[in-house]
Amino acid sequence: MTGQRVALVTGASSGIGAAIARELGRWPDLRLVLLARRTDRLRALAAELPSADVIGADLTSPDAPRQILDRLDAGPRRLDILVNNAGAHFGGTFAATGWENVRRSLELNFAAHVRLTESVLPLLRASTGTVVNVASVAGRIGLAGSGAYSAAKFALCGWSEALHAEERPHGVHVALVLPGFVATEGFTYPTRRASRSGRLLVSTDRTVATAIGQVVRRRTAERYVPRPWWLLAASRRALPGLHRRATPTIET
Repeated sequence: MTGQRVALVTGASSGIGAAIARELGRWPDLRLVLLARRTDRLRALAAELPSADVIGADLTSPDAPRQILDRLDAGPRRLDILVNNAGAHFGGTFAATGWENVRRSLELNFAAHVRLTESVLPLLRASTGTVVNVASVAGRIGLAGSGAYSAAKFALCGWSEALHAEERPHGVHVALVLPGFVATEGFTYPTRRASRSGRLLVSTDRTVATAIGQVVRRRTAERYVPRPWWLLAASRRALPGLHRRATPTIET
């Protein structure tokens, strides 16, 4: 096993994933392995960083976990940090999009992370490493039109908590990072950013990446980004009836 620590970041070709790569890329003696489908973007990003390898793969492919593990075994032969960040939001009401939308959201936003983590868990145990699952506030609060996404993120949150309890005796730390609205190339949220209260709930991909770096260093259990989302998530648990009455609905 090599002495240099290794971090694997999924969904690293753009947005939050690319920001995570740049954040961790500043850490001394840390070798990055960047994973996404768009290898051209990965290579351009890797060229900016002191030490980074690239794996082009579709995480939903049946053989993806085995391919990734083979690449790690052939190269650094260790893994210290796994950031399960890959994902996508598939919007639409259940009446309009049905099970198929739920299925594909679960496949990418939940099952792909579970399968990859299973594959590399022996390496993480060997290094007493850290898993950071990038969930979402949607994993604590369900909103109309985002049910499929919430289903996957709720599952990721529950599984992460159980996995940490199971792996703690083996020295593996499992953390959750739950971003709210994030202004990226795909989501700008101009209306929410226009008001003062809205700006408190919108972050940037760089802010999320900084939070993930802090979570890894401190081995924090859970982190909302921005932090005020924690209050909304807590109020939903404490006052579910009020939360339901206040939650916007969609006419179908």
